[in-house]
Amino acid sequence: MSNRILLWRHGQTDWNVVNRFQGHSDIPLNDVGLVQAQRSAQVLAGMKPTMIISSDLGRAQNTAQALANLVNLSFETTAHLRETNGGHWEGKTGAQNREEDFENFVSWISGEDNPAGTIGERRSEVAARAVGAILQALEGKDEQLLVVATHGGTARCVLGHLLQLPVTQWGVIGGLSNASWSILGSNPRGWHLVEHNAGSIPEIVYGEESGANPVPDWVR
Repeated sequence: MSNRILLWRHGQTDWNVVNRFQGHSDIPLNDVGLVQAQRSAQVLAGMKPTMIISSDLGRAQNTAQALANLVNLSFETTAHLRETNGGHWEGKTGAQNREEDFENFVSWISGEDNPAGTIGERRSEVAARAVGAILQALEGKDEQLLVVATHGGTARCVLGHLLQLPVTQWGVIGGLSNASWSILGSNPRGWHLVEHNAGSIPEIVYGEESGANPVPDWVR
């Protein structure tokens, strides 16, 4: 089987701008975010996605809808693709969380798998639910480009899990800018990273390991 997963972060929100922990809070796209979603959807449409799924939070749904409108695809939403439940940290800035819950917050920022905001989710739990939803969508299918409209933290958890990195090392994967994406490809050895924090159609990688590389569908 040869499927691709495109993890697409939602467009900008007002909470993103001031660094508030959004988590499960249903914060809408701002005007910039709406434009970002439209612009990135135009690029993604050229990659001929075959499936779209989305977090059920509005900022992700509205991002997904921008692409669905262009490629005439419907999409399903699921809470399994939501951002990390931030517990007591939600709605607070990073500075506030450092001041009020320093040890716990810094430990979490450093990559430990402790629950976010004391009563929230562990990264491993976020990965389990999100990866489960993605693999379920791809079950029994081949040659798919699945676009997953989700959130920055969730995308990183999915990447870390599918690339088989230890949880404490998921932080080596850089963040996703608003309305940018990462692409994973599958082969008999498992999943590999094709592009990260991208905003354009991927280029062919010539000469990798001095071997032949198939030409991706989106450049044919």
